[in-house]
Amino acid sequence: MRSAFRMKWIPRSWVGLLGAALAAGAEPTSKEAPTATNEISADALYETGKDLFDTYAPPEVKEQFEFPDRARWDDFVARLQRALDGDDPAALVQLEPETRATAATLRQVPGSADYLGWLDERLDYIEAAKEIVRQPPQKPPVAAPGQFIPNYDLWLSRMQARSRPAGAEKYVPLLKPIFATGGVPGELVWLAEVESGFNPTSRSPSGARGLFQLMPATAKELGLSTFLPDERTDPAKSARAASRLLRDLHAKFGDWPLALAAYNAGAGRVQRSLSQRQARTFAEIAPALSVETRLYVPKVLATLQARTGVSLADTARP
Repeated sequence: MRSAFRMKWIPRSWVGLLGAALAAGAEPTSKEAPTATNEISADALYETGKDLFDTYAPPEVKEQFEFPDRARWDDFVARLQRALDGDDPAALVQLEPETRATAATLRQVPGSADYLGWLDERLDYIEAAKEIVRQPPQKPPVAAPGQFIPNYDLWLSRMQARSRPAGAEKYVPLLKPIFATGGVPGELVWLAEVESGFNPTSRSPSGARGLFQLMPATAKELGLSTFLPDERTDPAKSARAASRLLRDLHAKFGDWPLALAAYNAGAGRVQRSLSQRQARTFAEIAPALSVETRLYVPKVLATLQARTGVSLADTARP
């Protein structure tokens, strides 16, 4: 018997099964309204997905799962994103049970890998937020060399204990020279572990896609097509675009922690925070940034350190 209370429903990621039938590359995004000329609407994707589920899903799957109520999935995603965009790690931690239940459901659904990577990354943030909530606030070390990066050591221990993603062996040798040619440290290719787990077709409900999770508007500004084909799923092209964006952000802020914060939160948000606080470093503006960005920056820096031994911040220890 199906039970909605146990989250036994097929998330909207079933639409991911339909790429070939729908012509790959179109997806809704919170930052760009679909147009009739170049995007398949969210309603069309949903209805087609439901029709194909009703027609082709095996009986045992239909016994365990029901096709989603769109409002239920969208409400969960919206609440999770609000917590990530907020300033309270405890509010993010409160969503752990529901997020774990959703991830467990996705793991049982064929074709859900593209969204599952996004959700697993948010679970990683939730687990780190739990540790932050339990600990007293970190204070910058007194007279220690290097830049203080809040929660860097927390992430470094987590990343050192973690196996490399399966796709890293394939994509790091291919894309590292592209980053170097693009004028940024080649080691930054490991940004893809944090963004997508090295899955080139990974996508988020907000519309970000590819190894480096570029939003449609950003991708277009960087010269990528997002429809027929969606070049964000091309590893080499997405790497060139991401390296160009990172190069420009580093040139603007002169600092890798701030450049990474801008990659995640937007250059405008970072610039406003620096100006309002008359600040120069990531640590000084971290309290003004979202929980997600405050977790993202140390995670990326720790990932590079754990995978390559390279530090882009010369981090200070408390």
